[in-house]
Amino acid sequence: MALYLSNAEFLDWKTHEITRTAIRVHEGVDAGIDLLDKVPDGEPSLDCSGRIVTKSFVVGHHHIYSALARGMPQPAVGPTSFVEILENIWWRLDKALDADMIRASALVAGIDAALAGTTFIIDHHASPNAACNSLHIIAEALDSVGLSHLLCYELSDRDGSERLEQGIAETDAYLRSHQGLVGLHASFTVSDDLLSRAMEMARLHETGFHVHVAEAASDQEDCLAKHSKRCVQRFADVGALELPQTILAHCIHLDNEERRLIGESEAWVAQQSESNQNNAVGTLDARAFADRVFIGTDGMHGDALAATRATYLASQSVEGLSPHDACERLRCVHRYLDQNNFRGDGENNLVLLDYHPPTPVTPANWASHVMYGLNRSHIETVISDGRVIVQNRRCTLLDEDSVLAEAQHQAKRLWDKL
Repeated sequence: MALYLSNAEFLDWKTHEITRTAIRVHEGVDAGIDLLDKVPDGEPSLDCSGRIVTKSFVVGHHHIYSALARGMPQPAVGPTSFVEILENIWWRLDKALDADMIRASALVAGIDAALAGTTFIIDHHASPNAACNSLHIIAEALDSVGLSHLLCYELSDRDGSERLEQGIAETDAYLRSHQGLVGLHASFTVSDDLLSRAMEMARLHETGFHVHVAEAASDQEDCLAKHSKRCVQRFADVGALELPQTILAHCIHLDNEERRLIGESEAWVAQQSESNQNNAVGTLDARAFADRVFIGTDGMHGDALAATRATYLASQSVEGLSPHDACERLRCVHRYLDQNNFRGDGENNLVLLDYHPPTPVTPANWASHVMYGLNRSHIETVISDGRVIVQNRRCTLLDEDSVLAEAQHQAKRLWDKL
């Protein structure tokens, strides 16, 4: 079955070339599109009325488990360092999660992402006291919104051996039936034994790592004290950087040798400028590996456009990205997914943009429109795997209002536990 779009201004996401056209959108995972002179006679169509139609977006590093944190009570003692932020906020929250909270988090995060034009989420999950079946719950929830995904469970030694074994079991069970990655928290909570076991699992399932790297200086200090080497070298020594599916998240506090290692490796880097600013940990300098950096949100939201603008602005004091460079970083994740044969990011994932700027849109200036004009309010319709999942700014596959009501209930349960 095909979906027809008429009177579209199709913007090619690779070249930014704009074509006035009709579009046939084929339904199915990784199906394609055809540009047509007109919609075939007798076929119903969605009239775009001259709206821009282009490829939808991907969040390259998310923490869906944090979706119920917005507005939650602050810790009794305010954190004064990044490690204290983890200990006093996020590690307390992830240990409080149960299956119902995980499901609610995934549903509302999926809705938030879909309404922002996202059709694919790469997620990094943690729920030490509810690891069993957690990835399966998230996958089912995102499926129900109409989103594709690449999930992992955050393995760590910080919660003891029993919880670690449950996380390893969930990772192995999930990867036997789903595409995904082997998740690790960060070097400072990962022992040599766990690192070795994670590497074995990645090779067994023919995938890579998804791991936080040098998000704060304390990660490097711990690695040097315990292992007499820096974080990137530690992961390189076990072969993680040889895996083309590996994602290194953050990579703020690197030295030149580490940048060289990443630049010469097969690994990719996920950048989260808003979260880095929120945690006051610094700004990424990716000049040594700029062709393999894509953009995530680190759980703050599901809006890849907002994250790209934040990346562009934050970079001005470090890399000095141009609007074109920032747009390339937004779209780099499509190359990561394609080159590693991950499914769900085909050309039949589209957004219809209700965007009417006061200045012309051309292939030469589209990137500037993305940086200075375009935002989630312009996302009117979203097509995922050839199906309309958002129409007139409302999700089509589930009842948003009932999902949000349940999320509020689960948020209250979570906050009471905290």
